[in-house]
Amino acid sequence: MDGVFKFIIDARKAFIELIDGLSIEDVNRIPEGFNNNIIWNFGHIVVSTQTLSYVRTGIWPDKQQVKFVHAYEKGSRPSYFVDAAEIDELKELSITTILKIEEDYKKGLFDKIQSYQTATYGALLQDIEAVLITSIGHDSLHFGYAQAQQRIIRK
Repeated sequence: MDGVFKFIIDARKAFIELIDGLSIEDVNRIPEGFNNNIIWNFGHIVVSTQTLSYVRTGIWPDKQQVKFVHAYEKGSRPSYFVDAAEIDELKELSITTILKIEEDYKKGLFDKIQSYQTATYGALLQDIEAVLITSIGHDSLHFGYAQAQQRIIRK
């Protein structure tokens, strides 16, 4: 699993580089043809991996422990201008939350989880390894959206 955690962190660092290459106005802009923006896609992966790993598995009783969950959860949309402080915090959380999941994994916290079926793919996730692999696919999907949005913004 070390390779899985490394991949997630490396992919998130690439997402951070994309954000760092744009202005705060650009990451908040909703390009034509989209219903969200770059910073929403980034915030969404930050909250989703925590929700999938801790809440949907039954480790945490609810999503209230996930910072920014209401702003970036599935079904939400950008509803305010995200300032530099929140962007910086999301960048930090994107890495520290994965390190925490890795720490909890090594401690055995996820040895017994409640299995669940994903709404998007219909995949039955029965262990944390499957949850994290699915999270990689989910993160990549939203990174791809952000790259497409970046191309439109830079035109």
